Amino acid sequence: MSTATVPHRSGRQKKLETKAAKKAAKTGAFTAATACKHELYQLSVQNVEAEIDFVDETFEEIRGREGVVLREDFCGTGNTSTEWVKRRETNRAIGLDIDQPTLDWGLEHHIQPLDEETRSRIQLLNRNVLEPGDASGVDIVLAMNFSYWLFKTRDELREYFRAVRGSLGEEGVFFLDHYGGSEAMTETKESKKIEDGPGRQFTYVWEQKKFNPITNDMECRIHFKFPDKTRMKDAFVYHWRLWSLVEIRELLSEAGFSEVHVYWEGEDDEGEGNGEYEPTLEGEADPAFINYIVAYD
Repeated sequence: MSTATVPHRSGRQKKLETKAAKKAAKTGAFTAATACKHELYQLSVQNVEAEIDFVDETFEEIRGREGVVLREDFCGTGNTSTEWVKRRETNRAIGLDIDQPTLDWGLEHHIQPLDEETRSRIQLLNRNVLEPGDASGVDIVLAMNFSYWLFKTRDELREYFRAVRGSLGEEGVFFLDHYGGSEAMTETKESKKIEDGPGRQFTYVWEQKKFNPITNDMECRIHFKFPDKTRMKDAFVYHWRLWSLVEIRELLSEAGFSEVHVYWEGEDDEGEGNGEYEPTLEGEADPAFINYIVAYD
């Protein structure tokens, strides 16, 4: 899971943030003193609509029916689970995470605004994904945003995959995402400007701070910068192992899944990703790519 840190700030930086906060309070603009890291993460990292589109369509292609009960492992704020229950009146969702403050934020900002009937179909639970308990018999389990990379040994990751398989229903399907390519092994920074309406602009910074090619241990961080020159440093910090597709496929098979498929993104006329993912046994040697893995029996 991610952890937030409180960086050292100089007196000048504190004064700058105080001044920016007063101005932001009047205009509604993003600034380090007023912005919420969870909202910024959702705006810059997540696309729950596209993710659920893929999950929904792929499950129906595999099983010939619509999925009903979805479990979101490492759910954080439950943003994806909320999108799932909004899709159909029959859909139900369970989110599992061990960080209670993050779950509380999701309850306040995602669950409470729902109407009473929709709220009754979603639960966010403070629970270890290795011990899902009664969060079982589900149609779909998700492990997205590379969250399962916190398991750093083959035994740990296999144990998690076995826990997932044991808690899926008879026609259950497991969905994961994956990040790979040569750039995944570099120590680098990438920035992307995000705009969410007038005054609500910021810059998302993804930093691959450390990588050990002997162990594949990596440390990644997310920072946010704002137009008023304030910044939110180390908003999220991740300590992961970079897992390859071949390792994940092997471990899913060792955990008992009989069908393990990699879904690769297609390209548009300009050679850019088109958002459409298809199963394949041959991918492009791109320097950086994100794909899905789907496992079931």
